[in-house]
Order: sequence, then C-alpha cells, then structure tokens
Amino acid sequence: MNEITRTSLHLELVGRLRPLIISGELVPGTKVPEKELCERFGVSRTPMREALKVLASDGFVRLKPNRGAWITQVTVDEVEEVFPVLGALEALVGELACINITDEEIETVRTLHAKMVRSYKNRELDAYFTTNQEIHSAIQTAARNDTLFAVCEALSLRMQRARYLANMSEQRWHAAVQEHEQIIANLAARDGKALGKTLRSHIEAKRISVLKWLHVQENTPQ
Repeated sequence: MNEITRTSLHLELVGRLRPLIISGELVPGTKVPEKELCERFGVSRTPMREALKVLASDGFVRLKPNRGAWITQVTVDEVEEVFPVLGALEALVGELACINITDEEIETVRTLHAKMVRSYKNRELDAYFTTNQEIHSAIQTAARNDTLFAVCEALSLRMQRARYLANMSEQRWHAAVQEHEQIIANLAARDGKALGKTLRSHIEAKRISVLKWLHVQENTPQ
C-alpha cells in the first residue's frame, strides 16, 4: 500500500483505517496495532493517535488510559438505538430528494443500481456493498440538506460495519435488491411519501438482519 504524503495526515489515516475496521480486518474487541499500522502507512505515532481520536469520536475505537486504542464491538444496544434513528432520517431524505432531485441525478442513481445488480448476480459482495452505499449517498445528496446529509453519513458509517460483518443470507440479499428496485421506482415517480416509507422499511429490514447475526454470535461458543 502506498505511503501517505499529504499534509493532513490524521484525516488521511482516518480514511485508511475506517475501511479496515468496517471490513473486519481490524478485528472487533482487539487492540489497535499502532506500531504495525504506522509502519504500514509510513507515518509517526502522532498523526496515528490523532486519527484514533477521530475514530473514537465516531464510535469505531475506544481509547483506554495506558492501554491504547481498541476496536469496538457492534452491540445489540447500539443497533437498537441507531437503526430506528437512521430509518427516520432516511425517510426524510426520501421525501426531500423527491422534491429536489434532477433528472440527471435520477439517471445516475439508475446507473448505480444497474451496477449494484450486476454485483449481486456475480456474487461480488464487496462491490455490492460499495455501490449500495453510493446509491444511498446520491439520494442523500439530492435531498439538498447538508445537515441531514452529515448526520445520515455518520450514522450510516457506524452501521455499515455491522451490515458488512453480518453479511447476508441469500434470502435477505434477494430481498434487499428487490427493495432497491422499489426505491428506484419511487424516486423516478418523485413520490416522496412512498420513497420515505420504502427507505424506512429497508433500514428496518437491515436492523433485523444484523440483530439475527448478533444473536448467533452471542450464542456461538468461542
């Protein structure tokens, strides 16, 4: 991996470290290997620790006095707390997007959806998740509300890790694609109420999927 050379090192590091946490490469419940990561990215301890402070504020790591930084674990309480809020915000995003979205933006979302479906058919889960996130981000952008976008993005990042770690059963994956078909239809029709309802239901289905995975993990012998 290329070394980081820009001046805002800690922000660059946040961008590099977050995907490692989301994907599970940095395992939940383990200590962050600061020295190893510093060597990997060619940086000193100072920007690394600044980056970890940002990640701690976002809920990805926990800073323990004299014990370093630890990757936080996704918990049932966190899922139960965050997903309903995210669902309500996504519903508002849908309503505002249908008011403000342009024809060009709708076509962009259609193109992303087609790309996502190809990833689904090819069983390319990483690519599917990436494009899925791009679709939700595009709709959030179309809502034309910077505050709403920022809050949704922060909560989505927290829950993206849970969705990634949980993966999906074939049944849930198929259902998720069908839900996205409905999202596209509602968006194209500029039916804000329908899109808001669809997005809320979509987030609720994700919540249930993640909780099922967490319950399995809790009941699996270590």
